[in-house]
Amino acid sequence: MATESDSAQEFYGRWARLYDLIARRTPGIARLRKRAAAACRLEPGDTVVEMGCGTGANLPFLRERVGPAGTVIGIDFTRPVLERARAATAAYDNVHVLQGDATQPPVRAALEDDEGVPGTDDDGVDAVLATFVVGMLEDSAGAVDDWCDLVGSDGTVVLANAARSREWYAPPVNAVFRAIVVLSTPPTMQLRYESDPHIRLDEKIDAAHARLRERAVAVADETHIFGVVRLTGGRLD
Repeated sequence: MATESDSAQEFYGRWARLYDLIARRTPGIARLRKRAAAACRLEPGDTVVEMGCGTGANLPFLRERVGPAGTVIGIDFTRPVLERARAATAAYDNVHVLQGDATQPPVRAALEDDEGVPGTDDDGVDAVLATFVVGMLEDSAGAVDDWCDLVGSDGTVVLANAARSREWYAPPVNAVFRAIVVLSTPPTMQLRYESDPHIRLDEKIDAAHARLRERAVAVADETHIFGVVRLTGGRLD
């Protein structure tokens, strides 16, 4: 019997090309990704991990921040998506794309394995970035806890997610947003749900961003793209 994870992998694998196009060509998205990378507060030589890297749209921005002496690790669970990420970053020898679950990322093993991820040092992970990911996780706040523990003292965690707008002009924006959420939620063939997907998405995103604010000192708290995208960055004490 196929699991929910299997269904999601099959869904996102099937639509990898379309998601790649949306991830790179949506108006304003490149500026948002650049801002998310800046919020990670990276320095040349740092190590940054992107949870749910998708087709790799953020990886060049992160690599620009850490420079040739730093290390960028992208993690995603869908093979067709990862193939696109690897192709997009093939020119960078310090960008490494691994298959794994964002809730159980193979980061520690990779850092300990010089052959798996060369160029890392004993300082571990300096920052974690997760864009449009926590809404897909069963325990989004728990995942944020794990990512905060991964970066440790003085590390940075940055979240960027799409949720319903809270701006004064929100009703038409949110109507479009709800349609997009329904169409992008596996299996997409349902017309009715026990609970609306966009409501569940909001709840997970609210929980994740709230947990990051509890755990870290804010370095970014912004909204973008008609108030739909929330960007929260926190530095661990």
